[in-house]
Amino acid sequence: MDDIVVGPLDLAARVDDALAVQALAFGLGAEEVGVRRHIVLRHLTSPGARALGATTESGRLVGFVYGMPNDRRHWWSTVVEPYLRATGHEDWLDDVFVITELHVHPAFQNRRIGRALITALTADAREPRSILSAIDTESPARALYRKLGYQDLARQVVFPSAVSPYVVMGAHLPLLG
Repeated sequence: MDDIVVGPLDLAARVDDALAVQALAFGLGAEEVGVRRHIVLRHLTSPGARALGATTESGRLVGFVYGMPNDRRHWWSTVVEPYLRATGHEDWLDDVFVITELHVHPAFQNRRIGRALITALTADAREPRSILSAIDTESPARALYRKLGYQDLARQVVFPSAVSPYVVMGAHLPLLG
């Protein structure tokens, strides 16, 4: 990671660069990228929304993370709330910082960039906990989240239009190592 710098990111200005990384990392098509562009820009207007980027020395964006304090009125919260309630974890929607997106370009994965991004973003959170959702499969992302202290709060969460079910994970802050 010596040649990668993690720091503040003007996500609104670099939304297309970020979504290009997400498209490669997550396998998104052009239509889905267009939908997500509007979502990201809307999220950035939320109070407390913050973003960090991972860039090469030449300024190429190779990873990003963004999140915000949770608001139960947001779409994501309304979808996951019944699943969290069913597992006795509904309180995880209050006083918590949501990791909305975290993606690293495939050519730059396994270099601790994702870890650096998420730990730096949550280090500045005022909330005592963090929550996120990930595809509910054993993956390098899930392994990373567990190493950082995230635990499964609800599984088999179905988002409208999502192909695969998700898991909601939560961790107390600061994150582990």
